[in-house]
Amino acid sequence: MAFGGLLALLIRKPVRWLLPVLVAASVVPVWTKETFVIGERTLRLMEKRYGGEARARLLAWQNLVRGVEGDERYKLERVNRFFNTMAFVDDEVHWKKADYWATPIEFLASAGGDCEDFAIAKYFTLIKLGIEEERLTLTYVKALRLNKAHMVLTYTAIPGAEPMVLDNLVDAIRPSSQRTDLLPVYSLNGSGLWLAKQRGKGKMIGGSERLERWRDLLDRMTNEMEQDEEAL
Repeated sequence: MAFGGLLALLIRKPVRWLLPVLVAASVVPVWTKETFVIGERTLRLMEKRYGGEARARLLAWQNLVRGVEGDERYKLERVNRFFNTMAFVDDEVHWKKADYWATPIEFLASAGGDCEDFAIAKYFTLIKLGIEEERLTLTYVKALRLNKAHMVLTYTAIPGAEPMVLDNLVDAIRPSSQRTDLLPVYSLNGSGLWLAKQRGKGKMIGGSERLERWRDLLDRMTNEMEQDEEAL
């Protein structure tokens, strides 16, 4: 996966994990578990594009979202296990692009993607399951053992708590202090992009150009759902 030039933001001294930052004017599509339905139009399109198993994977996701009950830890575990069964495939191989952020529907229908696709799919699924957006953060890290850029999803139970890391490289959900193999670089939450500098704080970096892929992702997700509504 590509970082653009953002690996230059890596700080030489150890960097603390950035806790999720509440940002104003969130633009995440609002779909609750009760209203979440993947329309027949989308199912047919994905089945035509990726084969019959694409429908089964998407319906399994729909059933997961609509059926999971329990506390937040249980939801985290179920969602993490569900998506970690998908295959890791580099963007250039899978999407024929240097850096592409797939929607959860594209990711599941195609049965694979890179680390960003795993983290993004988990992020939106947990929001659908009722976990507040400000407690979830997409965090770019450097995977030290692999010596490469990587993305994970982090979750905090309460403000100020240590983040828990959901990662496609490691199935177990562990506190950030136990993930010494990861060096956080910057975090994306809602419409904010933050340099991961201090616990509970962050310096906002970049402008709209750094959020272009995020906004494009949201637009494509919204269009997927709107096309289904139009077909009803």
